[in-house]
Amino acid sequence: MNFLAHAYLSFGDPKVLIGNYIGDFVRGDLTKTYEPEIIIGVQLHREIDTFTDTHPVVKEAQSLLRPIYARYSTVITDMYFDHFLSKFWEEYHPVPIDIYAAQVYEILNGHKAILPPNFLIAFDMMVSYNWLVSYGRLDGIRDAMIGVSKRTSFNSKMETAHLFLEENYDVLLAHFKEFFPLLVTYSKERFEALKESV
Repeated sequence: MNFLAHAYLSFGDPKVLIGNYIGDFVRGDLTKTYEPEIIIGVQLHREIDTFTDTHPVVKEAQSLLRPIYARYSTVITDMYFDHFLSKFWEEYHPVPIDIYAAQVYEILNGHKAILPPNFLIAFDMMVSYNWLVSYGRLDGIRDAMIGVSKRTSFNSKMETAHLFLEENYDVLLAHFKEFFPLLVTYSKERFEALKESV
């Protein structure tokens, strides 16, 4: 659910961005379906997720949510971090968030023919609700949390997660500000290593 972070961590490479976006939607041998740069993006996506899910700072943030949201604390933390990245975007990227988001949508839209059908469902919603921009507003993250809550099989309580964010804003923001630069450094290193391995 941290689509903005995955776009940012594609480092301006359109094909890597495509792979970074479909990483959760593809399986098996991709070499017959996708070109090497897209496969790099898929691999990078998975390494980003592993680094994030196992990092002590992220685990500490998740531990704040777990008593209420249980296993959904990981998804919620991802969405919180995308909220912070979108809200404070000008601290991380020179292109304004609305222009950047439009560029991401344009890249993905231009490659719709090769995008997995199950990703296209999420992509259509992403564009319709302009997730990359709207996540930066509390009402936007509220609507996204409610939307995810309606699609979960169990009682996720995610429809209240925007309230938890408001009540614990400074603490969660501090976790994001500590973690995100570490993620950027790690992702750059892995990106370069993956390019060299092709």
